[in-house]
Amino acid sequence: MAAPASRPLIDGFGRRISYVRLSVTDRCDFRCTYCMPSDMTFLPKADILTLEELALVAEAFIARGVTRLRLTGGEPLVRRDMLDLVQRLGRHVGSGLDELTLTTNGSQLARFAEPLFRAGVRRVNVSLDTLDPARFTAITRRGQLAPVLDGIAAAKAAGLAVKINMVALKGLNEDEIEAMLAWCAREGHALTLIETMPLGQIEEDRTDRYLPLSEIRRRLETRFTLTPLTQRTGGPARYLRIEETGQTLGLITPLTHNFCESCNRVRVTATGTLFMCLGQEDRLDLRDLLRQHGPAALDAALDRAMQLKPKGHDFVIERREAAPAVARHMSMTGG
Repeated sequence: MAAPASRPLIDGFGRRISYVRLSVTDRCDFRCTYCMPSDMTFLPKADILTLEELALVAEAFIARGVTRLRLTGGEPLVRRDMLDLVQRLGRHVGSGLDELTLTTNGSQLARFAEPLFRAGVRRVNVSLDTLDPARFTAITRRGQLAPVLDGIAAAKAAGLAVKINMVALKGLNEDEIEAMLAWCAREGHALTLIETMPLGQIEEDRTDRYLPLSEIRRRLETRFTLTPLTQRTGGPARYLRIEETGQTLGLITPLTHNFCESCNRVRVTATGTLFMCLGQEDRLDLRDLLRQHGPAALDAALDRAMQLKPKGHDFVIERREAAPAVARHMSMTGG
């Protein structure tokens, strides 16, 4: 366990910020229907932080007591020389960082699993919404299931713990949730279910796909004994134990039961924009600050960010034809 920072990041509501999700790219090799439009326009590469700048931003947070760092995208493993960044940040594990993790769609994981483990990563979160190949291609618009399953198997073989993140989509994959639970139990993977979030304009109406996890929980309770757990992993999930299988199920419920009172997180986009809340627009531009004044200027910016962090988000998904709660897409903010 790392020693506590002398000046930890405490927001205006007394919450200590110990977890940063750092996006390394807005680009992705999938176009998931609930995440982005099919003709998504990605940012010019000149707008994206360099790997050196990403490392400097991460290290500024580590110096202020952030102990958990997750690298996200877009799809982080499509970024060229991504391993150089992972290796640099991995040196902080045990000396500032308690954990360095990665969120991925799994498409590139087969070739990166062993190098990620050698660099200090011990867990990956893999977005996987279905085990049906045709349905997988329909949801991702271009992805293939087999390479993702190969990547998950490679991660397990390399010694990485795997957590599967499944977005619950009404009328699309809700019939697979028990099958996904059973597959995760067989393979030894954790599973977290996520409610779809109103982020960014897409072609379909999200209300058609919104599935409250409270409804899923009621369905599961007709088949299983579910015991609420007090464990937390630093993120927004609440956990249940399925007594019949012994596995743990996470639920991320930003709409039916928000998790703002215990929020310990901030997000940094690939352009260096620091968002204090996923569901609000409060932000600070770290990129221009870093490029104009150097890494020493970041410390005061983090203090300012703590003053701006809101109490919570205002996600609503029930108003048909309404604009999304937040205009930016998840791939731009970072997963």
